[in-house]
Amino acid sequence: MRSDQVNTPPRDLGRDRGTEDTVPPLTRIIRDALDRLRSFDRRRPRVWDTAVTGFWTVAAVLDYTSGGWRHTAHEDVTASEFLVLLMSLGFSLPLLWRRTHPLAVVLLMTPISLVNVWTGAVVQASLLQLIPVFQIVLRSSFRTAVAAALLFVAPVLSGGFRIPSSWGQEVVSYVWGLVFVVLLGIAVRTRREYTEALVERAHRLERERDQQARLAAAAERTRIAREMHDIIGHNLSVITGLADGGAYAARKNPERAGQALDAIGTTSRQALSELRRLLGVLRDDYPDAERTPQPTLDELTPLIERVRRAGLPVDLELHGDPAARSLTPGRQLTVYRVIQEALTNTLKHATGPTSATVTLTYSRTHLDARITDTGTGAGRAAETEEALLTAQGIMGMRERAALYDGSLEAGPLPEHPGWRVQLRLPLEETHQ
Repeated sequence: MRSDQVNTPPRDLGRDRGTEDTVPPLTRIIRDALDRLRSFDRRRPRVWDTAVTGFWTVAAVLDYTSGGWRHTAHEDVTASEFLVLLMSLGFSLPLLWRRTHPLAVVLLMTPISLVNVWTGAVVQASLLQLIPVFQIVLRSSFRTAVAAALLFVAPVLSGGFRIPSSWGQEVVSYVWGLVFVVLLGIAVRTRREYTEALVERAHRLERERDQQARLAAAAERTRIAREMHDIIGHNLSVITGLADGGAYAARKNPERAGQALDAIGTTSRQALSELRRLLGVLRDDYPDAERTPQPTLDELTPLIERVRRAGLPVDLELHGDPAARSLTPGRQLTVYRVIQEALTNTLKHATGPTSATVTLTYSRTHLDARITDTGTGAGRAAETEEALLTAQGIMGMRERAALYDGSLEAGPLPEHPGWRVQLRLPLEETHQ
């Protein structure tokens, strides 16, 4: 698995295509047309506003010129034809601002509506007030919607009191029209908010997925860097020790020099094999690459043998019953890498006659790994806890221990020259 693709679910194009195929053709055509219309309206809102306003203005003027308004007017109408034309234009032209300033449009139409009902003209264009009311219900607060509804109803109710015969014709029809528009606005607004919430949730989940993928990729890069540090650092230290010992032995015992060269070749091949397995998971052209190139405690004895051949005498001590409390592969890797790092640091930093001891103690709930050496050196005695935290090797050991709620301590021995690394790791059975 590539580190930049961890936990990144690919888009299921087949599933999306299958879902698209289940939509009826007519529904898909209507939906696509509406999407294109909305997209055009977002880019050029004035075009749609002008078209709507022009349509209703032409309808209002035709109602005036054809005399259609006389069929709804009262018998005692007092409005002149010019006033009827002005009222028709007053109800239609302000629709140009119905979406940008809907409340202002309603306020502008209210006195015109009052003149309309009081003169008895009752032009049909007065119902155009419902358009800005719909916009207010769709976009504004509840209080603003109530105010717009009152502004629409007030002139009609006042006209009903002035002309009682208009209650059954104008007042009821206007009120029912208002109720219908309000309910329609609420339904459309609820649907729109629900859709926006779904879209926002989808975007949030997508962002969270991308963040998780980046975190997983970073964790994978850290793991690979830690493994490479352990593999390269340890094996190069062993090779360096073998080369130094071989160079010294070549002058006195050529046979021992040949053995050192054989050990260098063996160690190099093992390091290359481990690196090849580790880097194989990063390549797409090796789908069958081994995904867990991780040693276990069964390989602890060969590790100590390699360190011994590099010139560092190491003793291995076991206490307790390892078979009774077996560790998971991850915990075994942690113990193995900590011992490997500790012995590698001894090879690199210790001076003078040096030996090391690896002690594994199995208890009912924990495994304790203690690695000590007798090496001395000017640099090692001056190292402090803060300096240790900045070292990648010590930091890697601490991070490995922390993954399984373990603890690690490292520092000079208090009783005599030397160095100590103490790992305490809980067994899997202790976790709930």
